[in-house]
Amino acid sequence: MGLDGKVAIVTGGNSGFGAATSLALAREGVRVVIAARSQKKADETLRTIDEIGGKGVFIPTDLTEPNQVEALVAGAVEVFGRLDFGVNIAGIGGVIAPTSEYPETVFNEVIAINLTAVWLSMKYELRQMVKQGWGGAIVNMSGTFGLIGAASIAPYSATRHAVLGLTKSAALEYVKQGIRINAVCPGACKTPMLDAATGANPEVEAQWASVMPIGRLGTAAEIAEAIVWLCSENSSFVVGHALAVDGGWAVQ
Repeated sequence: MGLDGKVAIVTGGNSGFGAATSLALAREGVRVVIAARSQKKADETLRTIDEIGGKGVFIPTDLTEPNQVEALVAGAVEVFGRLDFGVNIAGIGGVIAPTSEYPETVFNEVIAINLTAVWLSMKYELRQMVKQGWGGAIVNMSGTFGLIGAASIAPYSATRHAVLGLTKSAALEYVKQGIRINAVCPGACKTPMLDAATGANPEVEAQWASVMPIGRLGTAAEIAEAIVWLCSENSSFVVGHALAVDGGWAVQ
């Protein structure tokens, strides 16, 4: 895909969609900077990247702290000399509760990680890309619940909708500087977040799969391939788009 030698930051790159995306980018020759809190999981991903002949580093980052996000971007440039892609995946599910009963502490945490952290990541990624002057690409993680509503997870759904607003607005601001900004909207996929929601219960997972028109859960690797495409010049005319990779869920 013409990505060899490029550099990407992947937030939440230590597990789930993030780990799969880190590996998919590394296979294309992209040097990957994994940003997350947990080094143990990141080390597992980095070992796999090394096994396939790729290059990657881990920079521990609290993505809700502006100074740490700024340091993350600076660190990526210090290690690899440039920044071409920002892939902002880190997120949490919150709890399942009706709006009137939703805990305020959890609401604030969901907003901080799923929305504020995406904005902060974009802010400093964009500054670096503009400074370099040769463009780049940013892909933000939204979700099917950024396209439709969902009972009992209103704050989570709200952040996924809000990420699309950030994506579309920033895309218009930076497209003339050669920076394309898009989002992916995964459906239900077999990831640690889904395992947490279902208790890794096969019967519950089967119920989720039955909702999908395609008749099965997605995989993190399938989402990763969509993200790699959005980073590549194969998607050079795609700007401000919310790409549903959801087995047909949102079009029912």
